Amino acid sequence: MNFENAKARAKELRDSLNYHSHKYYVEDNPEIGDYEYDMLQRELAAIEKEYPELITPDSPTQRVGGSADGMFEPVVHSVPLESLQDAFSTDEVLAFDSRVKAVFDSAEYVVEPKIDGLSVALEYENGVFVRGSTRGDGNVGEDVTANLRTVNSIPLRLREDVTIEVRGEVYMPKKVFASLVEEQEQNGEKAFKNPRNAAAGSLRQKNPKITATRGLDIFVFNIQRIEGGNIAGHKQSIDYLKELGFKTIPFYNKYSTVDDVLSELERIGAIRSSLPFDIDGAVIKTDSFAQRAEIGSTAKFPRWALAFKYPPEEKETTVTDIEVAVGRTGVLTPTAVFEPVLVAGSTVSRATLHNQDFIDEKDIRLGDRVVIRKAGDIIPEVIRVVSHAENSERFTLPSVCPSCGAGVIREEGEAAVRCVNPQCPAQLLRNLIHFCSRDAMDIEGMGDAVLEKLVSGGLLTKASEIYTLKKEDFMTLEGFKDKSSQNLVDAIENSKKNDLSKLVFALGIRHVGQKAGKLLADHFGTMENIMNADVEALTAIEGFGEIMAQSVADFFAVEQSKREIEALAAYGVNMTSQKETIDSRFEGKTFVLTGTLPTYSRNEASAIIEKFGGKTASSVSKKTSYVLAGEEAGSKLVKAQQLGVTILTEEEFNEMIK
Repeated sequence: MNFENAKARAKELRDSLNYHSHKYYVEDNPEIGDYEYDMLQRELAAIEKEYPELITPDSPTQRVGGSADGMFEPVVHSVPLESLQDAFSTDEVLAFDSRVKAVFDSAEYVVEPKIDGLSVALEYENGVFVRGSTRGDGNVGEDVTANLRTVNSIPLRLREDVTIEVRGEVYMPKKVFASLVEEQEQNGEKAFKNPRNAAAGSLRQKNPKITATRGLDIFVFNIQRIEGGNIAGHKQSIDYLKELGFKTIPFYNKYSTVDDVLSELERIGAIRSSLPFDIDGAVIKTDSFAQRAEIGSTAKFPRWALAFKYPPEEKETTVTDIEVAVGRTGVLTPTAVFEPVLVAGSTVSRATLHNQDFIDEKDIRLGDRVVIRKAGDIIPEVIRVVSHAENSERFTLPSVCPSCGAGVIREEGEAAVRCVNPQCPAQLLRNLIHFCSRDAMDIEGMGDAVLEKLVSGGLLTKASEIYTLKKEDFMTLEGFKDKSSQNLVDAIENSKKNDLSKLVFALGIRHVGQKAGKLLADHFGTMENIMNADVEALTAIEGFGEIMAQSVADFFAVEQSKREIEALAAYGVNMTSQKETIDSRFEGKTFVLTGTLPTYSRNEASAIIEKFGGKTASSVSKKTSYVLAGEEAGSKLVKAQQLGVTILTEEEFNEMIK
């Protein structure tokens, strides 16, 4: 395809993808399937790879770009993002109405839900999204453009070539929040308390790819500034924003009397628990912009608007049981079971108790009368204990795993109690997926779906049994024929030759990633030596901390771990380091990699450095010898320049390794 044809096709694809993205994410009315959309996106990406000069800021391929390192620069808002005065009663709403009507008896109000999220400003020049920033203190926020590009409902190009700045609320839908909290609980991580915290934490990630996985959304509700145009009121402005292609606040009605305003507040309060997003109130705004200017603002709040807050609903019930489940990462999670009670629109009978610290802090026991509510009107939580049952005893998590009976540990500085038995049935599928993954044993074709079928069919109960599988075993699975089954058997056989470092990483030892796995393999040489190493010997490795060392020692102290290693060795899996060193030209040198290199992945570049006797680090310091910088290098490059560290391009790096 020549350049002119590619240019025309790229524009056609951008327009089509932006249209279908709006239909899917904003209107919730898709016209094509996911596969068709993905094929269009892939075609556009291929054209842009061949002709990089055709990449535009509004291209759908640019939604997840480079790192946001160093991008949280201050942004001075040209129009302040004001906060609102709160009201908690009907009397306060009536007083607000009296103050406004004293200036304009004809004033009308727009009432809309107050989305519980993170307020942002979006700037467009000639219809193209150019910058997005957080509210901050209202006058100065942070530049989070790269992360906002990952929010699919934010248009990268508007339907008119208008220069405009708008205000919106980035939020996390209730379903997404519930799934994220469940995942965090399973992993033994500290869970977000409410959707707003989740949205804020997700939007300020340094890596936009993480933000992209968090399912964030936005409602746009205000024009901050606009070049040209003749908009007289708030409702008209939201109507116009909708025409431009924004996902606007879901309902906004105009009223001329305070009685109608109060009725709408009551209606919103009644439906808030059924909304798919969290709200922390409703907003009442004077509609006319001219009247707003006349009414004015205080030093802190506009006088023409008010935020009405609904009180959280709390109910009392009795704890009938405390169940302990084992998550896929081995974390023991206690759950209170209580007499069913109606809270925020639905009946609940269970609430997570998180960990032993949470139980101890509130002194929750069997038979307690407790007060519960829904965090963010979504997830049930125990707020406090009203009274203990007679002769009740403090509750303590078990000292052995409820799933496998192995002992459990609680690492220093952690709240979670964890089973470290690699053969624990509750953790089996997750451990197998990790074991077969590309950076671990790299068994091509052994993906999640295949492993799930093998586990459910009783063909796998631990990782070592992978090496007992035959072609006939795979042919019993749906969709497998002779050739595909043989390919998997061959991939399993090939994985036996992997370096010891990949096996160490594949074992899923807590805190031991790829780099730590390589350190262990290179330092000790054999699996036997690693298994026999004590904490003191492990911490003697440069770059190996005490937490990692203790985790390794704990793992190999478990009898099931020792038996699994013996089985893997018996099936012919390599147990020795195959460290390859070409020469020692980089001996004593530390490299830091940043940005995207033209031809090498970071893993490939790191492997080359290590083959020449060097090592890599994740952060720049005075001890850094070189920074190998690619495209869109971030704060690491800046720090290297400040410290006077030698910065290499890939071309210069290639000269060094000739």
